[in-house]
Amino acid sequence: MKLYFSPGACPLASHIALAEAGLDYTLERVDLGSKRTAGGADFLAVNPKGYVPALELKDGTVLTEGPAIVQFIADLVPDRQLAPANGTLERYRLIEWLNFISAELHKSFSPLFRPTAAPEAKDAARAALRQRLEWVAGQLDGRDYLLGTQFSVADAYLFTVLNWAGRVQFDLSPWPPLRAYMQRVAERPAVRQAMREEGLIH
Repeated sequence: MKLYFSPGACPLASHIALAEAGLDYTLERVDLGSKRTAGGADFLAVNPKGYVPALELKDGTVLTEGPAIVQFIADLVPDRQLAPANGTLERYRLIEWLNFISAELHKSFSPLFRPTAAPEAKDAARAALRQRLEWVAGQLDGRDYLLGTQFSVADAYLFTVLNWAGRVQFDLSPWPPLRAYMQRVAERPAVRQAMREEGLIH
């Protein structure tokens, strides 16, 4: 499989999932400005939506949207327990978290990355993030991961999004459970592997 990515962006969650799953994969970096891949191909021919992640399967099929990709990866290796079994309430808890991270956290960070965003828009984004993260910190207080003691693909996504805080000068220090969680996830060998492969750590 081939994962199309941009370093440190949301495909890091899919990258972590692939590494945690122990699957064979290759990486293709995408310049999101020019929509060209590192190999010179037109990325819009891969994903007409024009953004990453995109996962190209062995038969040439392309799957997009991070929450779908990470669940697909998890279901390829059920023994790794990266997602609860389909049909269980816990699986719907996982989907609940993936949707929350996507809609409420990921999108709230977006204005903070845009140089053209109005100061009012950035202030509103920070206020929304503070409110949402207060709740997430409460959920993580006393537990290792979002679903309890077992790391899941939702953790790969939350770690990826919270890792942006340093890049946009958003302070996580008011929430000790989040800081402890980030440290715990960052120490996982597969997470370190993915971050090294994207040039985020050495």
